Parts: sequence; structure tokens; C-alpha cells
Amino acid sequence: MEPLIYDLSSPGRVGAVLPESDVPHTPLPEGLLRAALPLPEVSQIDVTRHFTRLSRLNMGIDTNMYPLGSCTMKYNPRINEDTARMAGFALAHPLQDPDVSQGAMYVLYQLQQFLAEIAGMAGCSLQPAAGAQGEFTGVLMMRAYHRARGDHKRTRMLIPDSAHGTNPATCTMAGLKVVELHSDSRGNIDLEALKANLDDTICGLMITNPNTLGMFEEHVEQVVQLVHAAGGLVYGDGANMNAMVGVCKPGEIGFDVLHYNLHKTFSTPHGGGGPGSGPVVVSKRMLDFLPGPIVIAADTEGDENAPLYEFFTPARSIGRMRAF
Repeated sequence: MEPLIYDLSSPGRVGAVLPESDVPHTPLPEGLLRAALPLPEVSQIDVTRHFTRLSRLNMGIDTNMYPLGSCTMKYNPRINEDTARMAGFALAHPLQDPDVSQGAMYVLYQLQQFLAEIAGMAGCSLQPAAGAQGEFTGVLMMRAYHRARGDHKRTRMLIPDSAHGTNPATCTMAGLKVVELHSDSRGNIDLEALKANLDDTICGLMITNPNTLGMFEEHVEQVVQLVHAAGGLVYGDGANMNAMVGVCKPGEIGFDVLHYNLHKTFSTPHGGGGPGSGPVVVSKRMLDFLPGPIVIAADTEGDENAPLYEFFTPARSIGRMRAF
């Protein structure tokens, strides 16, 4: 058992020596002063060895397969991890003006275009900070869509028992009532159960495809048509989207919203719970509700010095999902 770093502490040991300050000393306001923190006194080698030993206790791709549910379908090559850490990306300050960030803006714009095209959708926002927040974003957009039409009674969300487990929590956070749909004997959504729950109070359906049983929904086109006929929207949980890339486009089936888990489908770094990335892509009728800002190609006609890309917030946007 590895001891706590406090157990390795010995009075007088120093792990780092800071350089002399080259600016005048300024006393802190009295109300902000804190008592000395009881930090361990350890040498640099103590710290290095301690955390190296702890790291060997982790489950990692170098030594084991990750036991992380649908995250086990991902593989992050080291070169992708290195690319994400390139200084031009990792050290770009979020408050830099877009005029001096056109390279990064171009990458964001292209990524939006690629993700929308892969899913057969009309637009994309990179705002959501994780897959679960992508879900929440999608449901907020669905709710906003109905409210913008004056349809405030649509407060029920249908969720199959084969859907991703975070879906019910997402709906509850959005103030919607969860209605569970049972699967049939083949693991598909039970069509009779679906029909029995379709009325003018339905906000929509959340569906994971392939579902958590590992099956592609055999009646997915009929399911989408039934929900749309009742005035509802269809949300696609993209947890298993890597099974469909290049094979099937949810937008062409009729999905209205879909989130990606980029660490599962496209091997962006995950980092053991973060940083996550859960972009949402939407159908044409949902474009106005995307969280902003998104990156668009600027109108540069008549001004050759104008920036090529700029930020834009859609007319009925649900707003930001995070600061940057």
C-alpha cells in the first residue's frame, strides 16, 4: 500500500526553490490573509517517486483495457494526444480577439462542417463540454423549439429502456417528465408501446442507436415517422455513433438533434473524466436554437483585409453552455 504523501513528510525538506521576486513586495489586505497551510515537506524526488508509484496503480491503455462502458469502444493513439497538446491549440487564450485567432477559428469552422456532414445534419455547435452536457443541450433546444411555437404543453419525453443511462437524468434536469418505453423480444423499441404514448404532450423521443444492447434499431425509420406525426422531435444519443460513421447518417433517417462523444468516435483525449467534448448537430428546423457562439464564414466582400471567420449566435439560441 502506497503511503500518503503526508506520511513521507519530514521537517525541512524542500521540493522546489522559487527565484527571488523581481517586483516590489506588496502586503495583502488583512481580510484576505490565511493561516499557513499544513502542507507536507517533501523533496522533489519524494514527490516524483510517490506519484509515479500511484500512476502504476491506475487502469490505463498502456497496461489494461478500460472498463468504462461504451468508452471501451474508443482508442486514442498517442499521436492524437500529442496533437491536442500542440501549443497553438493548448495555449491559445480564449479571450484573444477572433481577428488574431483565424487559424484556430478555421479549425473550429471545419470541424463544425465535418461533424454536420458526417451525421447528415444542417448545422453544429461545439459548445457542450461533454457528452452528458451535449444531451442536456439537445433537450434544451427541443424544449425551446416547442415553446417558440407557443406549444407549452409538450412536457413528456419518451426514453426506451435500451437508451443510454444518462438520458432520464438529462430530461429531469430540463424539467421534463420521463416516460419509459419497453423493448420488444428482439431488443427494439416496442412499436405498440410507442404508439400508446404518442399524443400532443410529447416533447420528443431520445434514442441511442445502436442501442445499449448493441443492436441497430430495426424499425428506426418508422419510429421517427411516428414521433414526427405526433408533433414530437427525435434526439439521437451519439454514444455509439462510431458504429455508424460512414455507414448511416442519422439526419437522413429524420433525427432532429444528435450529440457526439468525440473521445469515443474520433479519439480526442478523454483524460479520465475530462476534458470532454460533446458537440451537437441539428436538422434545419433546429438551427436557430443552437447554443452560441458558433463559427461562420464571414462576409468579406469588398474588404480584402476582413477576417475570414467570425463568431455568430443564432437568433433563438439557448445561449452559452460554458464560458469558452
